[in-house]
Formats: sequence, C-alpha cells, structure tokens
Amino acid sequence: MPKKPSIVIAYHSGFGHTDVLAAAVRRGAVEAGAADVALVRVDKITDEQWQLLDDADAIVFGSPTYMGSASGDFHVFAQSTSKRWASAAWRDKLGAGFTNAACKAGDKHSTLAYFATLAAQHQMNWINLGLLPGWHTSTESENDLNRLGYFNGAAASTPADLPAEGVSKADIATAEHLGERVAKHTAVVLAGREALGVA
Repeated sequence: MPKKPSIVIAYHSGFGHTDVLAAAVRRGAVEAGAADVALVRVDKITDEQWQLLDDADAIVFGSPTYMGSASGDFHVFAQSTSKRWASAAWRDKLGAGFTNAACKAGDKHSTLAYFATLAAQHQMNWINLGLLPGWHTSTESENDLNRLGYFNGAAASTPADLPAEGVSKADIATAEHLGERVAKHTAVVLAGREALGVA
C-alpha cells in the first residue's frame, strides 16, 4: 500500500479571509480520502511546523494579495526557505496555491504566479486548479466554481468592508476543489513512485 499522503497548507491571513480559504482547502483534501493535512500559519511558524513542511509530500501556499503580490509576512516566510532551496530539500514535492483580494481582478494572478515560481525554485511540481472558468457566459452565474476564471490556483474576491464570514460560497467551494485535487494528485504520484521503485 502507498504511504498516506502528507499535505501542509502554509499560509498567511491578515483579516481572516484567507483563514477561511485555508480551512476550505484542508476540508477538500481531507474529504478526498486518506491524507494527513496540516494548517501552518507562516507568521507563527514553529520548528515542529518547519519539520512538517520538510516531511510533507505536498505544500499548498496561501496568502491575501496585497499591493500586487503575496503579503509581507508570506514573503518573509518564503525568503526564510533559502537554506532549503540551496539543499533542494523540497525537490519533487507537489505544490499549489490560493489567494484572496478585495477586487475581482486585484492582481491575484501575480500572487498565484509568485507561488508557482517559488515552488519551481524549490524544484517542486505545480498542481493547477483544473477547472474551466465559471461565470463567463450569460447562462452562468457568480455561484459557479472558479467564478473569477483563474487557472494557476484558487482565487477569491471578498469586498474589503466584509468580514471573513463574507467570503463567497463559490470561492470557498473552489478552494475545496483545489484541496481535493491536491490530495488526489498526491496519492497518484505516491502510488506511481512506489510502483516504479522511485524514492
């Protein structure tokens, strides 16, 4: 039997909206099947949580989009991975990402691209959202999965004056889809590695 997939969601949340998305990603991954899924707030990371990241099969990055990129707290975390980058400690792990911003566009694509680049620098393999765009014809609605039409990860748009409880149900469901996709792809990769005898 392949080992149980280990997934860590490494994220920052400024006002709680990204906390909601992180919980949704975790829920989707857990409900997809047998996987150990941990949430790690990168602004409060401990030595034990760094070890979780090092031992994980997949890492999902998450952050609000502030001023065209991930938050400053997430960037501090990313820069602190440089020793792991130098030793290729995260090589061949799977990666994915999610973000939230107030505007419907809001440069979320820049944050998702930043996550994918960070993963590529660590020689990880990126998992995209795997959904066609929702809400892009007159017969579709803002209740569709991927209603904002992003592909590199899960994106949410929450008006700046709404609390975390105001995160769109469609965006929460899209984040759950991402978690499910990460869990399933991680299981497939682990099974393939075992079948091929690849460490």
